[in-house]
Amino acid sequence: MAVLNKIRQRSLILILVIALALFSFVIGDLFKNSDALTGGAQDVVATINGKDINRTDFQQKVKNYQDRSGGRQTSTQSMNAIYNQELRKIVLQSEFDELGLSVEKDEMRDLLKTSFSSYPEFQDENGLFDVNKLNGFIANLKDLQGANPDTAPLGNFLVNYDSWTNNEQTIAANAVQQTYYNMIKAGVGTTIAEAEDDYFGDSKTVDVRYVQVPYTSIADSLVEVTKSDIKAYMKDHEEKFKADASREVVYVEFKEEASKADEDKIKADLLDLKNDKVEYNKVSKLNDTIPGLNNVKDVEEFVNSYSDVKYDNSFWRAAQLPAVAKDTLMKLSVGDYFGPYKEGEYYNLSKVIATKQLPDSVKVRHILIPFAGGQRADASITKTPEQAKTTADSILAQINSGKRFMDLLELSSDKVSNESDGEIEFAYNAGMAPEFKAFSFDNKIGDVDVVGTSFGYHVIEILEQKSFSKTVQLATIADKIEPSDQTLSDVFNKMSKFEIAAKDADFNELAQERELTVKPITFKELDENIPGLGSQREVVRWSFDDDTDVGDYKNFAISNFGFIVAKVIEKKEEGLMSVEDASITAIPEIRKEKKAKMIRDKISATTLADISKNQGQGTRTASAVTLKNTTLSGAGVEPKVVGAVFGLAEGATSKPIDGDKGVYVVEVTKINEATKLDNYSAIMSRLSTERRNAVQTKVYQALEKAADIEDNRAKTVY
Repeated sequence: MAVLNKIRQRSLILILVIALALFSFVIGDLFKNSDALTGGAQDVVATINGKDINRTDFQQKVKNYQDRSGGRQTSTQSMNAIYNQELRKIVLQSEFDELGLSVEKDEMRDLLKTSFSSYPEFQDENGLFDVNKLNGFIANLKDLQGANPDTAPLGNFLVNYDSWTNNEQTIAANAVQQTYYNMIKAGVGTTIAEAEDDYFGDSKTVDVRYVQVPYTSIADSLVEVTKSDIKAYMKDHEEKFKADASREVVYVEFKEEASKADEDKIKADLLDLKNDKVEYNKVSKLNDTIPGLNNVKDVEEFVNSYSDVKYDNSFWRAAQLPAVAKDTLMKLSVGDYFGPYKEGEYYNLSKVIATKQLPDSVKVRHILIPFAGGQRADASITKTPEQAKTTADSILAQINSGKRFMDLLELSSDKVSNESDGEIEFAYNAGMAPEFKAFSFDNKIGDVDVVGTSFGYHVIEILEQKSFSKTVQLATIADKIEPSDQTLSDVFNKMSKFEIAAKDADFNELAQERELTVKPITFKELDENIPGLGSQREVVRWSFDDDTDVGDYKNFAISNFGFIVAKVIEKKEEGLMSVEDASITAIPEIRKEKKAKMIRDKISATTLADISKNQGQGTRTASAVTLKNTTLSGAGVEPKVVGAVFGLAEGATSKPIDGDKGVYVVEVTKINEATKLDNYSAIMSRLSTERRNAVQTKVYQALEKAADIEDNRAKTVY
């Protein structure tokens, strides 16, 4: 009470302190993100050719995309998909605007007619498209805005005015795109000269002899590559060494997993469930005996009360049982136990409840009544599932009243089995619908019933059952293998102690001391995945935060895993790579260039025989070399060498040529000229088609590359 009185006396001071703390927090965050004061770039996901992608609109589109994907895409994957969609739309629209391309009102009506002429809602009594019905439908949708409901049926869908206008915009955009690409395709073709080049590139061949002095003939240790060499190479090949901003991070894992003690307790608890237990009843103030699995009468209720996997009263064949348990379970008698045994992420205790001889193969006949939307249902099927079941039930009633099954087969949509009097013969391990299989194997010869599957409703009659074998019905209590509260606490404490110790210790040495594996990873700004841990945007975001410095470390809780402690060891900004990073790629290429010069300087002879002798390399031959196939027999792919060969006359010997695998001297022994064609129209047509087919991809790639793009995703929504 005294404490409460003091709090009341000082309530005004406390309120002021809390208010000041909140004020400083909010103001600090505002200044940290100065755009929050101005409503600036924080609300712009990206600016493309001067057009902003608004964050609110972007996030709504991402949400709609995720809803449509049914949660199969991560947040980052969904944002990437929408960003690419918006990027494409803006880049293309910029081009359309510049060219003055658009869809006018009359053209829009024609497009709508093309898209919706098959819909009964827009047809007259003769089945022809009626533009007045289309206009009336759109006007009705407009009037319904704000009403409840605000939708009207169209085919199998309900649409409102917004969804209709969005669809119109999509149709118009696709039409403009098609016009744009068609304009470009109209200017794409092939000349006779190009067709000739293509023909001779395949048909003209040369036979050669050559000597290759491989780069491997000079040891790497004999070739010095300096930093200035690397810098010069980078300058000459800048595009190759441009890199996005990245962060080098190392981390250690603290996995929340069951200890041996946890697993031992799980197994002991499972075994305890076999026996009765005595519990004190607080109401009756007497001891009650709670039956265990040995004596319980309602096995299903008992299993469902204690198991993490629901009771299944099926009879199991050996092939259906866990590999670790099947041999033992099939030998047990009714009432016997097996376990606890490990299966995946569970420990199981299984008791044999009953055994039964069941067939391994059956022959049945059936009549299938499909419904609209069912698996493999024909587009002409209009029955709902309820209507399909009603039809199947009426067929069953006719059979039960004496009608011959064979006389009703014409009602079945399974025309394949109808050719065999509706009969199907299959083994238990065949890929049949589970419900169809269960009825066929678990019932008796002569049984007839209606069975629903993803294909529709079947009227099935069992004709034969063969190859009977033992099956077992099991009461299996499954206990998921999970860490105990004590283990979770131990993992957290271990992680916390490591994080504290890392302040004054070397991260790698500390990890080694504590038998932890240090894992390196490189992040780009829009990455999300850590191998084995899935999407971890929080870690990536932290590593790129302006307040995160090299040497900073932090712990992160990882869902369904535990924790990691991550440390930033290097920050690389966008631009040209460092000499050190570039050296991995540059050194082999520079070394190759230097070796090529060393080899060329050693070649003084002019004939292949002398060069072969002086360089200690054999002479090889390659026949039927073509300009399109740049492979040299015995050397591999050498485009530069093959290109040089086709510039030589028959009998001529080349100067040393720097190839991919060595320096070559080549002698052309024979040129096999191709016979000119009288007509190149077929080749011209093929090349023109190939080029036109590539227009859409190549044109967009060029437009995107030329676009002015300011990408703020990492700072706004990712």
